[in-house]
Amino acid sequence: MRVSVFTEPHRGASYDDQLRFARRVEETGFEGFFRADHYRAMGDEPGLPGPTDAWLTLAALARETSRIRLGTLVTSATFRPPGPLAVMVAQVDQMSGGRVELGIGAGWYEREHTAYGIPFPGVAERFDRLAEQLEVVTGLWGTPPGETYSFKGEHYQLVDAPALPKPVQRPGPPVIVGGRGPKRTPELAARYADEFNMPFKTVAETATAYRRIREACDRSGRAGSGRAPLVLSAGIVVAIGRTDAEAQRRAAPLHAKSALPPEDPVVGSPAQLVDRLGEFAAIGTTRAHLRLIDFHDLDHLELIAAEVLPQLDGTR
Repeated sequence: MRVSVFTEPHRGASYDDQLRFARRVEETGFEGFFRADHYRAMGDEPGLPGPTDAWLTLAALARETSRIRLGTLVTSATFRPPGPLAVMVAQVDQMSGGRVELGIGAGWYEREHTAYGIPFPGVAERFDRLAEQLEVVTGLWGTPPGETYSFKGEHYQLVDAPALPKPVQRPGPPVIVGGRGPKRTPELAARYADEFNMPFKTVAETATAYRRIREACDRSGRAGSGRAPLVLSAGIVVAIGRTDAEAQRRAAPLHAKSALPPEDPVVGSPAQLVDRLGEFAAIGTTRAHLRLIDFHDLDHLELIAAEVLPQLDGTR
């Protein structure tokens, strides 16, 4: 099981908070540091000191870390046109020496769009835009050096793009598509993604999502195309402690009112988290993204590193 840490800076974290946390993620043996791409908090809290841009932050972290994978779960397709997004991610991949991953989704949180003047079309159009973005971003990265790339879609048009810069990872950084959608999400993951992520749901719900993904891969002919099988990953909300009181203290923010859908957190001991990871492994999960809430709680991170990671295969 490969284990990364997933964070939500929109809850309230400066760049310095994220840098300190990411460095400790690297030092303690986790595979990667991933962050959400949001511009405001999900509940009534202000999220002070305010939002930090995901790709600007990851660019800086790329120069301040040396080993961990870096990426988004997930970038909203409504925030950036696909051409500039491909440039951003390729540049950060260069800056990191080839350690970047692009998690990308259709976008869902209307409140942050209206707050910052970002257009928020209906769900069908958002998925149409996501499909075109996936086509464009992977197309730009995969264009051979010296050739140009053109695309004519309903929402985006590119004419003779030089398809530069090129990322270090070829044909491009791994693409992660995730979500709970039963139709278009599996289709897009099967066609474009390197990893499918099911975020923060029960083992049973995740198993159902994996079944849909496997069926979509069969329909698309992915297995016969020579492409690698999809990595199946799960997001897990974590609040563990050496005592029940410590675990409950860390779980307190989970009870706050939020726009997020219901989740299935692990609240308890390190052994309970090991057991949950084992349950996910049994349904085919090979990568876990553990969502930790408090950037100042480095002890939480260190507890998982000391008492959970050594009991797993493939974490170091």
